[in-house]
Amino acid sequence: MAAHLHFEAPTALEYFATLVADDASLSALEAALAIAQDDLPGIDAQGVLAEIDALAERLRRRIPADAVPLQRVRLLNHYFFRELGFAGNVNDYYDRRNSYLPEVLSTRRGIPITLALLYIEFAGQIGLHASGVSFPGHFLVKLRLHGGARPGEVVIDPFDGRSLARGELEERLAPYRRDHGLADDGSALALFLQSATPRAVVARLLRNLKEIHQAARDLPRLLAVLHRLVILLPGDWRERRDRALVLADLGRHDEASTDLAAYLAHEVQAEDIAAMRERLARWQRLPGVRRR
Repeated sequence: MAAHLHFEAPTALEYFATLVADDASLSALEAALAIAQDDLPGIDAQGVLAEIDALAERLRRRIPADAVPLQRVRLLNHYFFRELGFAGNVNDYYDRRNSYLPEVLSTRRGIPITLALLYIEFAGQIGLHASGVSFPGHFLVKLRLHGGARPGEVVIDPFDGRSLARGELEERLAPYRRDHGLADDGSALALFLQSATPRAVVARLLRNLKEIHQAARDLPRLLAVLHRLVILLPGDWRERRDRALVLADLGRHDEASTDLAAYLAHEVQAEDIAAMRERLARWQRLPGVRRR
């Protein structure tokens, strides 16, 4: 009699690790959807993706075959912001659910980055080239309009659907320039409008959640986000340090020591190196903590 094969389903973290393992195949939309599984473990990821495809298909059927890019953008904006009613959650901007795509699909409310992910997906499905822009303070969308009578780029604020002129972008960038000592000569704007990689988009979404959970002192949710950041950015040792501190706050000092030892081994010039060495030594004096 043939033995029955048994395959265990991957955990949420294992599934996420598979999604982000390779830059060439990394889908920011799918990875963002997987992030929601920490709070919504029962979601049907494929069902949510199918819902997004169905909404995009409704729009695709309305696009004339000969529509130029600018016309497609206008039809997309009307459909996304007016007909479907997607908009920024101005009443509760820092609600963690604004970062979960299934919730954004259900409520039609989100933050710039989750709205941008959906907008970019719709844009791609009607033949537009759209990308996310990690603009300081507010995630944006950039659309290339090659092939029409007026080739160029349009920058959209996914929070409210507005097209942003250069002057408005410069105004939004001014506080960041002042805080970081950058020249206010307009020369650097193009640097801040570069397309973000899918990995950078997912990292920004996770770091938004990290700030929300830190502010709320929600350590279990914060730890879940840090697990994902360590998987997504294995070379960013500061995330390993931050996970160590949360693990220690949760009483898991042996695991925390492993993370902090790795941080100290790789960030030998860090400003907090002395304080972190002292903290590690203190943890290693606790019962049950192995020395590294």
